[in-house]
Amino acid sequence: MKRIGIMTTGGDCSGLNTAIQRIYQGAKLKGWKVFGLLDGTDGLCETPPKVIEFDDGTLPIENARLSGSFLHNGRAEALNFETAIKRGKINQFNKKLRKSLLELNLDALILVGGNGSLSLAWCNKEIYAGLQLICIPKTIDMDIPLTDATIGFDTAVQQLTSFCDQLMLTARSHHRWFVVQSMGRDCGQLALHAGIAIGAKAILIPEIKFDINSLIANIKKADTDYGIILVSEGISLRGHSGRPADMISRKLTALGIANRTAFPEHTQRVGDTTAADRILATRMADCALNAIENQETYVMTAIQNNVCKTISLNEFFNAGEITDDPKISSMKTSDSYVSPDNPLLQIAVDMGIYIGEIK
Repeated sequence: MKRIGIMTTGGDCSGLNTAIQRIYQGAKLKGWKVFGLLDGTDGLCETPPKVIEFDDGTLPIENARLSGSFLHNGRAEALNFETAIKRGKINQFNKKLRKSLLELNLDALILVGGNGSLSLAWCNKEIYAGLQLICIPKTIDMDIPLTDATIGFDTAVQQLTSFCDQLMLTARSHHRWFVVQSMGRDCGQLALHAGIAIGAKAILIPEIKFDINSLIANIKKADTDYGIILVSEGISLRGHSGRPADMISRKLTALGIANRTAFPEHTQRVGDTTAADRILATRMADCALNAIENQETYVMTAIQNNVCKTISLNEFFNAGEITDDPKISSMKTSDSYVSPDNPLLQIAVDMGIYIGEIK
């Protein structure tokens, strides 16, 4: 009888509970035992490690639609890769993780994480030696290379779209513009998709340079005096500091264009998981369990051309743009961004949406 563990790490999102519940359901049918590792790597650093054994009552199917992670994703100040490096305890941290995993006597570990967590897993692969490591990609940023979809992204797009839909009503009532700042870090996928969905008048993302004067000219010549300007949190405006939405708002105000800023913040990470994300989570859970059965290790589940498959973590890591981890010095992260040939960029142009100075 196999013993498999599930761990969620990094930022939370909708779809995590669906993935957890489906992994348990599929594993139970194979006669395997399933253990949930609480608080990610934080829980592994405790003595004894924080672990629960799943049964049919642990995570009822009706709760699998809820956002967040039943297993938790860790505490900000607990000992983790980030704080261990800051405190000069990375070697002790790695040894503790390794020791805890050996004590749990797992055959396989399914790690559900973002590009930072998956990059860390590959760069510290010796921690997981002796067990099968299967990774499932989740992130609202959609910045993971070699997969066309990540758990949580579709729900985040829906949440941001719904937020902007409501703002559009008050924008119309008061003849004003709303500058809405989305999450996404240095990747503009979330803002781009939601911006197309709501019919924004402008979408500003980190991957596309924009000219503030061109933006303002497009707003002035718009056929309405209200609407949404959707701004990704990763954009910058030369000579200005502060939150991107505030920077754009100040420019509009200086020219007499009525506007307000709005920050949906963590509402983008919550909300009942959409059907698309539930289906994706189920497909990736099934793929991960099949990978364990096929004796695969150090792999990531991925959607490519609507086929769910596994790819090696080495392939994932080297396929992206490898950059310094924003929070962990000396660590590297593999990042994916909005491609210049993304069809949504041309669609935005065709629909009269200012998307920046694209060629």
